Amino acid sequence: MKKRRDFIKTGLKAGAAFAVAPLISWDAASYKRIIGANERVRVGVIGFSDRFRFSLFPSFMNHYKELNFDIAAVSDIWKLRREEGVGFLSKQMGHDVIGCKNNEELYSLKDIDAVFVATADFQHALHTIEALKANKDVYCEKPFAETMEDNRAALKAAKATDRIIQVGSQRRSGNNYHAAANFIQSGKFGDVTMVELTWNVNQPGRWRRPDLVAKCKEEDLDWKRFLLNRPYESFDPRKYLEYRLFWPYSSGMPGQWMSHQIDTVHWFTGLKHPRSVVANGGIYKWKDGRRNWDTTTAVFDYGPSDDKEKGFQVVFMSRMHNGDERPSEIYYSNGGELNLITNKISPQGGLTPGFAKAMNMEPNLLPNINLTDIATPVVASANTGGDPLTSAHVRNWMECIRSRQQTNAPVEAGYYHSIANIMTNAAVRTGMKATFDEAKQEVMVGGKVFRY
Repeated sequence: MKKRRDFIKTGLKAGAAFAVAPLISWDAASYKRIIGANERVRVGVIGFSDRFRFSLFPSFMNHYKELNFDIAAVSDIWKLRREEGVGFLSKQMGHDVIGCKNNEELYSLKDIDAVFVATADFQHALHTIEALKANKDVYCEKPFAETMEDNRAALKAAKATDRIIQVGSQRRSGNNYHAAANFIQSGKFGDVTMVELTWNVNQPGRWRRPDLVAKCKEEDLDWKRFLLNRPYESFDPRKYLEYRLFWPYSSGMPGQWMSHQIDTVHWFTGLKHPRSVVANGGIYKWKDGRRNWDTTTAVFDYGPSDDKEKGFQVVFMSRMHNGDERPSEIYYSNGGELNLITNKISPQGGLTPGFAKAMNMEPNLLPNINLTDIATPVVASANTGGDPLTSAHVRNWMECIRSRQQTNAPVEAGYYHSIANIMTNAAVRTGMKATFDEAKQEVMVGGKVFRY
């Protein structure tokens, strides 16, 4: 247990200087909410999804006894999942867990302090707003939002409260990522010149659920409640269970995978969003009725909005028909590279001392630094089983519920990664370059605001 505490303390200490600046202030009233160590924190589950069951729940179980937490209720609009959730959680927690047909039922219960939100991608921001209005602390899976309308509304709701929010960008609780952020922000890396992000899989079954789809009947769920603020479509069990394949319920690759990786670009560099995004790709392999691409390349221009002479390029590449489930994140500067696959900083590809001298330049060759000893490995599979990053991230949220301190991934982190996601999706959907209007806080394509 001591080793685990030391691990978390190290991560929190490393991240303290690099967290996104909070948009809310902590006053005396906020500290009155601090929960005593002997007072149990009762948690509700919004959506008994695979992500919750196989990743968030095991992570929660790693820490709940020590931190005196409990799960009291589960809300799911589908009868099958709701009943599964009640049976599973009651057995695991050793007491009855209440099943709720919707979130209103859950929020009408007494003594629910916090919720996990692990629902469909397009619902995350809206379910966060519901939770905040019900005065609950929130752990919200990513992507935080899939439209700027929802993104702005969730940020506004968060700024109007002192509730604790953790966005599910678990890299922000990894020691290796904190070490990388520290090195880049110290100036030792030099100016970032390019970032390469890749996330390749060969798992059509990850987003296809034919066996489950066959069990899904309209009379067993609340389809209109599922749609929330999206345009009405007739009931389709594929869109309900395989939503990651269908815009506007998910952007697919940008929201599911890129949101993790682009968040590190914002964190490491302090930039909030791209200046522009273009994208190309298509559905090359899986001709199964999906709307979202199975192959994507997106190219980003990052840099200060008031100085076009400064900046760097980011490339995100993803394919679903050939891949080894090993996400790649490599940062380049003139002096070498920072590689978050190998967890090494090296002079690889850097300017040679001889050439630098001839050109009267500083060589700025990076040292060889091995981050393996403090690295928390990334687990890319869909059901991560309480992997170290997710476990640390859930624990950070639980600790912040007690201390009322800022989490490693506060609402601003989700707001900014969502801007990048929405810009990418806009480029994908329109074939045009997407930009961002700072004054309006809107994603623009072809001189118009991007909607659907």
